[in-house]
Amino acid sequence: MASILWTFLLQRGCSACGMGWRKRLEKARKLHRPSLKDWASDGLSESFPAFAETIVNRGNKNQTFLLPDSKAPQNLPVVLDAKFLSTKEFHMYETSGIPCVIRSIPDGYDGGRFESEWAASRYWSLEKLAADPDLRDRFFKCGEDDDGKSVKVKLKHFIKYLQSNADDSPLYIFDTSFEEDRKAKRVLADYRVPSYFSDDLFQLVSEARRPPYRWFLVGPERSGSTVHVDPLATSAWNTLMFGKKRWVLFPPHVPKQVVKGRGLVRRDEDDEAIHYFMFILPRIKRKAASLKHHEDYKDFACYEFTQNAGGTYVRK
Repeated sequence: MASILWTFLLQRGCSACGMGWRKRLEKARKLHRPSLKDWASDGLSESFPAFAETIVNRGNKNQTFLLPDSKAPQNLPVVLDAKFLSTKEFHMYETSGIPCVIRSIPDGYDGGRFESEWAASRYWSLEKLAADPDLRDRFFKCGEDDDGKSVKVKLKHFIKYLQSNADDSPLYIFDTSFEEDRKAKRVLADYRVPSYFSDDLFQLVSEARRPPYRWFLVGPERSGSTVHVDPLATSAWNTLMFGKKRWVLFPPHVPKQVVKGRGLVRRDEDDEAIHYFMFILPRIKRKAASLKHHEDYKDFACYEFTQNAGGTYVRK
């Protein structure tokens, strides 16, 4: 699976930051990808809107690609609504390993009942985050250097970058260090773990020993994650508060080399999310259609969908 943020609320904020953010983000980019000299060499900030518009013109609907004789499910993920979905009903999908999108969780619904609206619905817009006295000056991780050390920038500087960058594949915040200080812990109070996900085997180990298990993400359009399998065979849920996020899913039986598009990535490309969605994934589909009888492409399937604000994507 891979994901990309293809639009975000372009709100104003952080007017007192001046221009110093540019130098700070330039340093972060050099630390994260020192070999990349020109982050805008492909001009994708100009060509990407037309690509995004094709998705909008389809009504943001799921796009299923199946070979004619494929036995894979026809439509994934299943769309559910927390206003009516009981925990027992959700577990039927969970135990079957069926990807789902659950609506209305940040609105305050859980297990078919109204509990209370998430504070994140009010406080996590770009404008509010840029003005938040607890978070605006805190450093958040937006990458790693060649030694695996975290590259961090202040949130207010990152939001300036988010609103104005022309990078082909921009940096994005992917932070999990909520236990480091009081201000970071504030993030944990802005949302609630729904009853659907109350079972957590990692709770059986100490907090110090368990791997990272919760993340705070902020990203510009064109940013995203490369195609991957979640580590440690974990299940995950991802709630989008603002903007839109495009996903592609592959069933477990599709070979890794097919999913990665090996042999289909050109020398001037890499496997960043933007290249994958715009160029590599269409080539994978075309090759699957032309080699449908080849063993690697037997029962090939992939599913693209748009996660909208307020939706919670669940995968296993």
